[in-house]
Amino acid sequence: MCAWKAPTYCDARSPPSTSEGASFMLAVDGISVRFGGITALDGVAFSVEPGTAVGLIGPNGAGKTTLFNCLTRRCTPDAGTVRFEDEDLLALPPHSVAGRGIARTFQNLGLFPRLTVRENVMVGAHNRGRAGHLAAALRLPRVRREERELRDQADELLRRLGLADVADHPASGLPFGTLKRVELARALAVRPRLLLLDEPVNGLSHGEVDEFADLVRAVRDDFDLTLVVVEHHMGFVMGLCDKVVCLDFGRKIAEGPPEEIQRDPAVIEAYLGVAA
Repeated sequence: MCAWKAPTYCDARSPPSTSEGASFMLAVDGISVRFGGITALDGVAFSVEPGTAVGLIGPNGAGKTTLFNCLTRRCTPDAGTVRFEDEDLLALPPHSVAGRGIARTFQNLGLFPRLTVRENVMVGAHNRGRAGHLAAALRLPRVRREERELRDQADELLRRLGLADVADHPASGLPFGTLKRVELARALAVRPRLLLLDEPVNGLSHGEVDEFADLVRAVRDDFDLTLVVVEHHMGFVMGLCDKVVCLDFGRKIAEGPPEEIQRDPAVIEAYLGVAA
């Protein structure tokens, strides 16, 4: 694990801290988003090193989900840059983000209730399909072969996430904790290098949170993933992440290792409303 610097009380517009020769998978620099007269993000900057997990925390309305929407091109910022490896992420059309190796889960599950668990996971692999529309309409042999390959890959994901027993079950009617794992499996079907988790344990019981944390650690290692996690459950974030970035009213107020972020006066004030 990297030895991170202590959190800094920095100006929100300061660039990601870098060292000579450092290599970042994701670099966010000066991102600002405004909705009319409301500033959702104000000069946010941070970086994510390959193989690490970075947590984004902050009170409701801090701008965390808006930032995720910028990273997946669902929202175009008014200012700033986002680089994924050596590529300008903001120059890409939204539909090409998954093909670059970025996947995301959603705080409000976007599963198709009438599709089976397997079919929902296969939806996540659509960006890897090679057959064209005409070939698919004619059900050419290569289309059927591709579907078999995607099905086999989906079944392997379901096995690894403990979902094989419900592979043929419609998503509707399954327990919420199971659906959270299906959502994770669908994101993994993209074959990402960078996985964005948006409130992954929201709504889970204490025991389910611990189980999901173990699952995320396992898939992080098994799939060699880099993670960015938005979550209100502090125990989950502090136990999983190597670095934590705290936002408040759209500004970055602290950044550093989990154990120091927990003691950061600015973070305590943001959550409790009183100075530490």
